[in-house]
Amino acid sequence: MKRSELKAKAAQYLKIVEWSTEDGCFVGSAPPLIGPCCHGSDEAKVYTALCQIVEEWIEQIEKDGQAFPEPLGKKEFSGKFVLRLEPALHRRLAAKALAAGESLNSFIVKTIAAA
Repeated sequence: MKRSELKAKAAQYLKIVEWSTEDGCFVGSAPPLIGPCCHGSDEAKVYTALCQIVEEWIEQIEKDGQAFPEPLGKKEFSGKFVLRLEPALHRRLAAKALAAGESLNSFIVKTIAAA
């Protein structure tokens, strides 16, 4: 695979660099391609290392003839999902939504968006 093709394929995958309190450093991952795979104290350096690792993984997957996982950006989402929770929590959330003058759905969407 040419370098430009490799970079274009790698660009399709979400890359996350986030601070890990548990590890005391930044940790990089690229789900669903690869989980936590690099770490360091410099966020930009971790991102650079992550990009290199993603390219290497793509190269290896191609060499092995394996199927690539679907990039998150190409996946279709309906906007609906089922959430299971305890009835008591469901009741509390419904009460909070009612007190806020909102539907339960609207209240939960705003709460999730703010998290």
